[in-house]
Amino acid sequence: MSSPKQPAKIVDIAPSTPSAPYKKNHAGFACLPLTGSDTEVGRFDPAATLIRINQVMALTGIGRATVYKLMSQPESGFPQAVKLTDSNARGAPVAWVLAEILDWTRARIAARDKVAA
Repeated sequence: MSSPKQPAKIVDIAPSTPSAPYKKNHAGFACLPLTGSDTEVGRFDPAATLIRINQVMALTGIGRATVYKLMSQPESGFPQAVKLTDSNARGAPVAWVLAEILDWTRARIAARDKVAA
């Protein structure tokens, strides 16, 4: 028997003090506060939130090399990175769209559930 589907939650994102709109959580990632809609940040939009490789690894549970390997395999469906600069040099900064990473993770869970059924 399965429980009703719950939306994914991101934890440890509220600042500890109102004077600190951004803080580092227990894993050392910079996080946005998700307090009321009248805050300086406003509504949190995962579709417009970029996350770096360490956050991708923490959310998916896969390593850096596997992230890049999956990106090179179109059949994996893993989200492509967004370039943060115009540089094409190796090591140029990139990020991923949070909503796309969460969607990919949900798809992996759904695929597991489909096989189990």
